[in-house]
Amino acid sequence: MKHTEQEMQSIRDEVNQMWKLVLSQLGKAKQSFLNNDMELAREIASREKRVNTFELKIENDCENFIALYSPVAVDLRLALSLIKICITLERIGDFSAGIARHVIDDACDRVDKKVVEELQIEKMFDILAGMLSDSFVALESENTRISGKILAKDAEVDEIYHNAVDVLSNWLAGNPAHIRCGLKLLLVVRKLERIGDHCRNIVEEIVFYVDAKVLKHNGQKSGEEHLVGDYD
Repeated sequence: MKHTEQEMQSIRDEVNQMWKLVLSQLGKAKQSFLNNDMELAREIASREKRVNTFELKIENDCENFIALYSPVAVDLRLALSLIKICITLERIGDFSAGIARHVIDDACDRVDKKVVEELQIEKMFDILAGMLSDSFVALESENTRISGKILAKDAEVDEIYHNAVDVLSNWLAGNPAHIRCGLKLLLVVRKLERIGDHCRNIVEEIVFYVDAKVLKHNGQKSGEEHLVGDYD
């Protein structure tokens, strides 16, 4: 194996480790939220630093790879894509930690479980875990044939998010004492919707690397669809 191939394989191994960590963070965020498990939520928050460390290390290694070996064509696309993918994984890790902090804050300890079920939060978590796992497989196998399937799941997440606004509006109309909790729940759902967007971004980077096609901004969501600001 050439030295450049060894270097790139080392970077890919780091990305794989980061990916598995972020998947674990997302899975634990689901458990901590649904079970109101503060201990697990604190574990997620403390592990966020590991995700951040991975991002900085991979980004630096990719930049060094480009500077030292001047890759072209597919090798350059891979290095550029891995930089963007690790940044995106870090953002997913941030959102997972944000959901954990919602549990630690304990603003909704007495919320009606039926409301959480109606919001379909557990389903959102499951869809997102599938998107992230499928994207991992797509990169490892360098097979973009499942990209359409993954992107379709993002649309499903969006639909649940938009329905959640109506669900919370109706619930809060009859339970005005829970307004703070309702707003916190909306932020949780919003974080999950944003994770879906980031999974979509990862797929776009994989298609760019494998097929040399740019999907970014194709079929982009309109601004009206974002009911809560993008500053999270």
